[in-house]
Amino acid sequence: MDFQVTKLSDALGAAITGIDLSRELDAATIAALRKTWCDNVIVVFPRQKLSEADQERFCRYFGELQPVRSAALDANHPHTLLITNVKDTGMETALEDGEMQFHYDQCYYERPCDGSTLYAMEVPKSGGDTRFANCYTAYEKLSDDIKARIEGAMALNYYDYGGNPTLRPDTIKPDAPQWVHPVVRTHNETGRKALFVNRLMTIRIEGLDPAESDELLDILFAAVEAPENIYEHHWTPDDLMMWDNRCSVHARTYFEPDDRRMMRRVTIKGGEPVA
Repeated sequence: MDFQVTKLSDALGAAITGIDLSRELDAATIAALRKTWCDNVIVVFPRQKLSEADQERFCRYFGELQPVRSAALDANHPHTLLITNVKDTGMETALEDGEMQFHYDQCYYERPCDGSTLYAMEVPKSGGDTRFANCYTAYEKLSDDIKARIEGAMALNYYDYGGNPTLRPDTIKPDAPQWVHPVVRTHNETGRKALFVNRLMTIRIEGLDPAESDELLDILFAAVEAPENIYEHHWTPDDLMMWDNRCSVHARTYFEPDDRRMMRRVTIKGGEPVA
């Protein structure tokens, strides 16, 4: 292994240094990176000078690229979305401002992405950090009673990008993207179980009355968002972050609207979650 791995926190995460992602990687390095990713759930590559093509090539080492789904598809940049409040980019942008609650990317579709990457192009003076939570340990620390209650359970995941993109909605629009997935998902590579619910997008547990569903979801959200289960990443320019969207959720902290923040996102296509 030609790169170095440094643990980011007790909860999850590793920093990978000693590697240049602007160059093509050999099969042995790719295999070692994949294992490091699966072992640590999230990985960050600091101080990488990456073009859009470099980021896309890197993501292809881990699977097929997912075309942009959460905004209008740009024919010139079909796999790239700018998460930014900068207005003059010449590209489609999304999720421009403010705090964003914990969520799984694309869990409101039949096949959410397996992984996501963000590349930091501009970062605000303060705030705009990304918080990551380990959904393996969130599940593993549940009581046996709660595990029994959610065994085999399914939940509705919903997202209204146009109306309420960053905070949990009060109402459901029937035409907004939504899909039912297992409350507990088994990772297709590691075989470990993870909670597959999140505060922003998981609306209800199917088959329960609203009060019981809300009570149970509150327990699960609290398990996911327990402070000891979270790593908060303070961005520096040229960071590339990749997270496993099968077993971790992420959230964004507040930053001032007039403080520029620009992140370039590319995602890796996934399969249908299974219990």
